[in-house]
Amino acid sequence: MEKRPGELLQRYWGFSEFKGSQEDIIEGVLNGEDILALLPTGGGKSICFQVPALAREGICIVISPLIALMKNQVDSLKQRGIKAIALTGGIRFEEVSDLLDNCIYGNYKFLYLSPERLKQEMVLERIHRMNVNLVAIDEAHCISQWGHDFRPAYLECSKLRELHPDVPFLALTATATEKVAQDIIENLEFKKHSIFKDSFARDNIAFTVIWEEDKRYRLKQLCAKAQKSTIVYVRTRRLTEELSNYLNENTISTTFFHGGISNTEKEKKLNLWLGNKVKTIVATNAFGMGIDKPDVELVLHYQIPDCLENYFQEAGRAGRDGKAAKAILITNKADEKQVRNQFLSVLPDISFLKKVYNKLNNYFQIPYGGGSNEAYPLNFNTFCNTYQLNTILTYNAMRILDLNSVISLSESFFRTSTIRFLANKQQTFEYLEKNRVLADVVQTLLRTYGGVFDFDTKINTDLVSKKTGQSEEKVIQILHQLQKDGIIAYNAVNQDLNILFLVPREDDSTINVFAKNVKEQNRIKQENVDHMLRYINTDSRCRNRQLLAYFGEKRKKDCGICDVCLESASKSAEGLESLPKKILTLLREKKRTSRQLIEALAYEEERILKVIGYLLEDGEIRINTKNEYELM
Repeated sequence: MEKRPGELLQRYWGFSEFKGSQEDIIEGVLNGEDILALLPTGGGKSICFQVPALAREGICIVISPLIALMKNQVDSLKQRGIKAIALTGGIRFEEVSDLLDNCIYGNYKFLYLSPERLKQEMVLERIHRMNVNLVAIDEAHCISQWGHDFRPAYLECSKLRELHPDVPFLALTATATEKVAQDIIENLEFKKHSIFKDSFARDNIAFTVIWEEDKRYRLKQLCAKAQKSTIVYVRTRRLTEELSNYLNENTISTTFFHGGISNTEKEKKLNLWLGNKVKTIVATNAFGMGIDKPDVELVLHYQIPDCLENYFQEAGRAGRDGKAAKAILITNKADEKQVRNQFLSVLPDISFLKKVYNKLNNYFQIPYGGGSNEAYPLNFNTFCNTYQLNTILTYNAMRILDLNSVISLSESFFRTSTIRFLANKQQTFEYLEKNRVLADVVQTLLRTYGGVFDFDTKINTDLVSKKTGQSEEKVIQILHQLQKDGIIAYNAVNQDLNILFLVPREDDSTINVFAKNVKEQNRIKQENVDHMLRYINTDSRCRNRQLLAYFGEKRKKDCGICDVCLESASKSAEGLESLPKKILTLLREKKRTSRQLIEALAYEEERILKVIGYLLEDGEIRINTKNEYELM
């Protein structure tokens, strides 16, 4: 017997009514329609599939991209007395088999799994035997090659359509342009379907871009001002640790989070932040999905993201409780150049892709028409040296070949060796006095890589080999010796990788099959960066309206709280008249630097500096030898 959605919402979640399009989406699913739901971050996507799944007999299959996201939702369901299972990594074959049997016979309501699981015959066979009432595809933009986070394994989701052709599909995402939405519908083979799109507007978030040369100072200033939880997003693992240490040194309780720390450490750090034991967490974009902390007051981007989709999704983790919150991006002109170099200069074009594929075949002496399903060991550095290939471009080219099923690379290809010095500088020098034969390699490491005494640092053993004139094998041998003697922690990744050729060698013809797609993806990545930089540099249009327009949502009214709107308001006669008086009042109390004045006044920095200039010109204030402003 079907249960009423409203009663289920009240019983399990304690809410008396749905929000946005939730009720319409649930009704569509219960009517057997395929649904694409475009809902903002924090818009209650999980309710849309959890309620209809509970309303009917059977189990809901949920495809989710992150283990943390799956675990969070399964734990939440269990706390409500709802039976749910997640097939996460590291589970033994026998245990996976038992869990799948539980889904068939044990009256479970939800099975969460990653799209990669759909490549396993055992998983597909058991799902075929399950009484499935709904298939939910979370973060559905990952299925689109035009999306910002394309994940090829998501294409496996269409197999579920073959197994259960009459079961409705519900695809959910918070970031999808019109082209991505159409791609989702086509890839999931939607039949009778509806699209629901709630406004992406987050009226309680003040979006701001701050131009600042001394970014660390501004970071410290903003984090200190925040009264509640803060997230700081950066692009590298090392920077999460560096900025976390910096903020802690400045009495701001902080931890860090990135994909390189153990699951135990992740849980510990996450709980510190969720439990308000620390106010600030510095993280890479590996952090945030499925973590529903309502009282985040500030989301701060310390570096420019690669696209507006990622930026909007991460910024949207602020203010989920509906209270006033801020999303601030700190940047400068150097950042703008860096983002182009990092994301665009490393995109291989078709000619380079063909070159790498051709060299791989020659390297292993594969004849034309041969090589299919043949595996070979590959030393990446040796291969690049043999043909004088740029390592980063070659790495990206191999990933594209892997993505398009031309070759299959072993997982270790995507990992990097790291070192961290356990001995301090004095102990290291004393050790080298007794082991002079190791000195050249150690000194090269210290000169080449900063932070090796503080962080796990990625190293390139081939580069160290070239700088020291010693073979790479000898460098690796020395690293193992240093580890054995307790001087460094060394996480070695085997450079002898396995590469499996999946198709016969046909040289250019092999690449031509997907060349158009690669060109288009490169164009989209260029376009994404351009959109991101245009947003940062546009200070004449409401930030909120800029973001909404990108996602195809037109809005006539300005938000009134972003930096652009506030700057416009501050240019009013009242703003111009009152600010000089406020500056003079503060300087009557005591001498202050420009930074101290900016901290004390609720005005845009540029406006304050202009008014200080006017007061200097009018002879009402002066600057002393300590760079402090004082009354004349």
